[in-house]
Amino acid sequence: MKSKYLSGAAALFSLLVSTGAVFAQDAATTTIDKGDTAWMMMSSLLVLFMVIPGLALFYGGLVRAKNMLSVLMQCTLITSVVMIIWVLWGYSFAFGGSTSPFWGGLGKMFLAGVTMDSEAATFTDGVMIPEYVFICFQMTFAAITPALIVGAFAERAKFSGVMLFTVLWVTFIYFPIAHMVWDGSGLIFNWGAIDFAGGTVVHINAGIAGLVWAIMLGKRIGFGKDNMAPHSMTLTMVGAAMLWVGWFGFNAGSNLEATSNATLAMMNTFIATAAAVVSWSVVEGFMRGKSSGLGAASGMVAGLVAVTPACGTSGPMGALVLGLAVSPICYFFVTTIKSKFGYDDSLDVFGVHGVGGIVGAIGTGILCAPFLGGTGYVVEAGTMGAQVLAQVQAVLLTVVWSGVGSAVLILITKAITGIRASSDAEREGLDLASHGESAYHA
Repeated sequence: MKSKYLSGAAALFSLLVSTGAVFAQDAATTTIDKGDTAWMMMSSLLVLFMVIPGLALFYGGLVRAKNMLSVLMQCTLITSVVMIIWVLWGYSFAFGGSTSPFWGGLGKMFLAGVTMDSEAATFTDGVMIPEYVFICFQMTFAAITPALIVGAFAERAKFSGVMLFTVLWVTFIYFPIAHMVWDGSGLIFNWGAIDFAGGTVVHINAGIAGLVWAIMLGKRIGFGKDNMAPHSMTLTMVGAAMLWVGWFGFNAGSNLEATSNATLAMMNTFIATAAAVVSWSVVEGFMRGKSSGLGAASGMVAGLVAVTPACGTSGPMGALVLGLAVSPICYFFVTTIKSKFGYDDSLDVFGVHGVGGIVGAIGTGILCAPFLGGTGYVVEAGTMGAQVLAQVQAVLLTVVWSGVGSAVLILITKAITGIRASSDAEREGLDLASHGESAYHA
């Protein structure tokens, strides 16, 4: 059917040319579809919407009023700095065309060779999208990932240290992991591990880095004694809702085409998230006697995180199960485990993103099974055991790479700029101490 259509279109083109019609481009031979391009442009904007304003407001509402602006500034500056780095060397390090299993090389430094006519591959042979839109889409992923780490050190980190760490972290941690998972020559890609939209690359990566930050930075002054409740659950719920909306660009956009598989990712993003909200609220109701808005928002994010690696390969019922399962596990980590070990992960980056990402990544190996409604295994063995093993290997590599690498980079940052705000600055609030202004005025 496709070949017949192309032949007919070619004949029509010849007819039009012979009658004097002039075209700037032969629509019959181009591999780029306008619908796919429009969808990917929109998806890129949706992911940007996730971080600014979504994540910024979500995190901002969770901190005390005196630190609201500092969180907004950290998210905004991280996003902006990473976008600049991405076009200078980040895109090349991740997708530069190298055959190395660990990084993309230097071939596309400063976007060398990229023009309006250059193309990027999709999941369908012969179907391409403009390389510029692929660069923009992946750029938003690179920007939001280090911004997620902000929640672990909120209210006590030194602004200059945060920015230096961001530059180092995306260079040596994020870009290599992105290459290993999503590039055709990448190590994890060739293990056959499935990560449709960033369970390892984004969430486990950021969650582990956040845990390392929380441990190495130490607790906030007054932690466990002072009231550190969120100053605005209204803003947190607004931010969480923005995250859910933007996440459709994150998940469905990762299909790279406006096809039926994108609709599967869209459906799963609805269902898993809804299930996780309900699941967290039910568990919290049993454990605390009341279901809180903070719990509902946390469940919302946990569901989004868990379904991210699985959204393109799980069936809707599998996504429902994943959403129901992830909230109790994350709830256990943000309450019992954090309390037991005493680390101050301010906004539960590890408990939600790290743990939720691990649950989703391993669960992907189960839920992709055809008899469970999934789209099938990727590894050559074609068994659930082999697929789960590949998923576990991908998780372990990401944990070690991010954990060890983040610790080293924090030590380097500490030696150069320092990583902890002064005691006086922390007590005053980072809004005034770091930025000379307040989020609110009486």
